[in-house]
Amino acid sequence: MLTYDLTKIGSDSLYQSLYKQIRADIVKGKLKPGEKLPSKRDFAAQLGVSVITIESAYAQLISEGYLYALPKRGFFVSDFKAHLVPQEPVLAKEAAPHPGENARYFADFSSNQTESGLFPFTIWSKVIRELLSDSRVQLMTNSPCGGILALRESIARHLRDFRGMSIRPEQIIIGAGTEYLYGLLIQLLGNECVYAIENPGYRKLGNIYSSFHVPCEWIEMDEAGVCIPALEEHRADIVHITPSHQYPTGMVMPISRRYELMGWAAKKPGRYIIEDDYDSELRLSGQPIPTLQSIDLSGKVIYMNTFTKTLCSTVRISYMALPEGLLQAFYDKLSFYSCTVSNFEQYTLARFIEEGKFEAHINRLRSHYRKKRDALLDAFKRNRLGEKITLSGEEAGLHFLMAIRTPIPESEVMKRAQERGIKLLPLSRYYHGPAPRENVYIMNYSSVDVRWADEIAGRIYQSAFDAE
Repeated sequence: MLTYDLTKIGSDSLYQSLYKQIRADIVKGKLKPGEKLPSKRDFAAQLGVSVITIESAYAQLISEGYLYALPKRGFFVSDFKAHLVPQEPVLAKEAAPHPGENARYFADFSSNQTESGLFPFTIWSKVIRELLSDSRVQLMTNSPCGGILALRESIARHLRDFRGMSIRPEQIIIGAGTEYLYGLLIQLLGNECVYAIENPGYRKLGNIYSSFHVPCEWIEMDEAGVCIPALEEHRADIVHITPSHQYPTGMVMPISRRYELMGWAAKKPGRYIIEDDYDSELRLSGQPIPTLQSIDLSGKVIYMNTFTKTLCSTVRISYMALPEGLLQAFYDKLSFYSCTVSNFEQYTLARFIEEGKFEAHINRLRSHYRKKRDALLDAFKRNRLGEKITLSGEEAGLHFLMAIRTPIPESEVMKRAQERGIKLLPLSRYYHGPAPRENVYIMNYSSVDVRWADEIAGRIYQSAFDAE
């Protein structure tokens, strides 16, 4: 009989403790691939908890790929280690472009503009005043090339506490935006490497690699993420992925594909995975998906994240965490660069994180965006539009996909929507080559006023179905 102790759970909720214990048993092999778990009702009665607790734990395990569900049959353990290559431990989002400043829309689903009311101006300015009063010497001292130690320590603690990652502050490199950090990585890893990007994926990456004159390949994806045979076929050395919330499709890479991907990287020296965790803090249901870096034993994962999504789109502070094996090479080759983020911003953010204000801000954002998303989705479902669309990827981040079942061509739907004040962004724009289908749209709702959600749904319906 499968049973777990839920009396000593610390600060975890019941479902978090149960999820972690089941996951540990799967990883250790105590629960075998294909093994069936108890039904939600039976398990709840056995453990003396609510069905919702069991349901939440199972949902998190399914989203990470540790379990799978079969209709009317139950829940089963996934064979996620099938592609794992034995490894020795190493010793020691951006969103889509928005219209120009003069453009005005009733609802702009292409914009990543942050609502001004969400930025913690009062707290931020208070921290700045305190720093100007008691940290004048530090503010006027040149920052090391990797960033000030105080900020790197704060980020390392944040990653440990909220992402389960064990990273030394020295591994963290601060930069003004991920685009700048990509440039550093190209110089570090070499212009002769073949860089791979998800297809569909973040098109600006292709522009960056092109500007550095390095070979770049777009890699097809299946329902689990980038295809490993395609990486081999294109002879890729470096692959850039967004596994916790793929941009733009919103899919989550299951644990089996993650291990398969790390197995690919471990087969040859010089292969690395760039893990872009651009909006991990904004997962709106369940726990954040664990990072690829947190299960990396071979030092093959370069972790990247940004504060653009969580603070505001105009705060250009990003960071990457290099594996131990690349640190010395980085400082040997690139230490002549100055850090591109000012001391004032670095010390302010360091104290903002250290005093728990960043965590409180994240919790506020999640609550705000969860309500905003739900209001928009409810309006879509109530409207006639609800019978004509399929939604996906709405569990995390600030965008979801909306597929419209209409005979009207995509270009015409977009034109008619724009005439009605609705700016739509098609998924097809993010494919390198022809898109497999039309009328799938990336719905970035960060700057949309959901007080008019019903009107927005009506205008989209008119654009996609009603006669002129």
